[in-house]
Amino acid sequence: MDFSKNILETIGNTPLVKLNKIVAEIDALVLAKVETFNPGNSVKDRMAVKMIEDAEADGRLQPGGTIIEGTSGNTGMGLALVAIIKGYKLICVISDKQSKEKMDILRAVGAKVVVCPTDVEPTDPRSYYSVSKRLALETPNSWYVNQYDNMSNSLAHYEQTGPEIWRQTDGKITHFVVGVGTGGTISGVGKYLKEKNPNIKIWGIDTYGSVFKKYHETGIFDENEIYSYITEGIGEDILPKNVDFSLIDGFTKVTDKDAAVYTRKIALEEAIFVGNSAGACIKGLLQLKEHFKPDDVVVVLFHDSGSRYVGKMFNDDWMRERGFLEENVTKAEDVIKDHIDKELIVVRTEELVSHAIERMRKYKISQIPVVDINGFVGSVDETDLFRSYVADKNVAEKPIKEVMGKPFPIVKMGTPIEEVSKLFTKENDAVLIELENGNHHIITKYDIIGSIK
Repeated sequence: MDFSKNILETIGNTPLVKLNKIVAEIDALVLAKVETFNPGNSVKDRMAVKMIEDAEADGRLQPGGTIIEGTSGNTGMGLALVAIIKGYKLICVISDKQSKEKMDILRAVGAKVVVCPTDVEPTDPRSYYSVSKRLALETPNSWYVNQYDNMSNSLAHYEQTGPEIWRQTDGKITHFVVGVGTGGTISGVGKYLKEKNPNIKIWGIDTYGSVFKKYHETGIFDENEIYSYITEGIGEDILPKNVDFSLIDGFTKVTDKDAAVYTRKIALEEAIFVGNSAGACIKGLLQLKEHFKPDDVVVVLFHDSGSRYVGKMFNDDWMRERGFLEENVTKAEDVIKDHIDKELIVVRTEELVSHAIERMRKYKISQIPVVDINGFVGSVDETDLFRSYVADKNVAEKPIKEVMGKPFPIVKMGTPIEEVSKLFTKENDAVLIELENGNHHIITKYDIIGSIK
């Protein structure tokens, strides 16, 4: 009989799969190392086992102890598998930008999940770095994994992932391309491959809002480069010890939109259902295409499964809200299709300014058309009202007709978006569109900006 003693013995030996349509413009053989075949559906299973076994060996992790880690979800899943098999408790500290699916999966495998805000400094006591460290100090018989600086992370990939890739390509690999987060994968694999062949190029995929690319090129840790981003699993606002920049030949940065769009493309064009960082890797690969020659063998690593992103990158509404969905916006009605059924909020000429202010607050809007019995006769926006208030503190009790501006321009359905855009000026912040039923809807600058792809 051929069976594994437990689920941990199934980790590794993931397949290499040739990519075709999505890399058609790359003149080289491109192979994907598909790590979703690991039991925890990500590359992180490898280093989770290694880090725990090394901590057991040197006494940092004691029997019946509690494992504590800050994670984007995948490391937590790997740790959870090991914790179940070996009898440990697990607390995962996760940032609120991670998908709900990742959090639900961690809870499903017995982890306690603590959610922290994303958009704070690493040293902020609310950050998931700080919360992880605090919980480790407060929890008896606990061990803080710290995958960023735990060198067992990169060692796992030096001992496992690198040798697998070398063997599977029969030593013909010329380039390794991978997203960089903790740095364990790129450094461990890179070290092994360069020991086998120093000419192999190691490329890291970074994201905007992360410090890696500039630091690698200049040696400068530029805090101005740090800002919140959507892409999961890659990029950092710190320099983890696992990132060995001397092994990396270069970085390319990929936008949040491109990462999301290409994540979906991989599923549609290659029938490989993988996660957000895989999309970033493919777009980064295409950005690097001039580096590849016909005889090259390029291996790109796909970190995790698309199942963890069904509520995000694989959800049309989520993509549309962020302007990531590739839809044609050519007519006036296209930019308001998501809320075209909402009632137009208006104010009448004889109503008081206070009524308009109350409506703006209630509906969270900045512009309101003004009407009388004949139709649209004017408009007010928050800027007008602010100026009026500065000039006269009693303006709230005055009728709207005394402070209103010119009426918003009106366009028909089918008007090209280019013509609508021309109607926005310093003096005019909105346009009205006449609908098929005779009613009207408002188009704001925000709607136009939101339609930009």
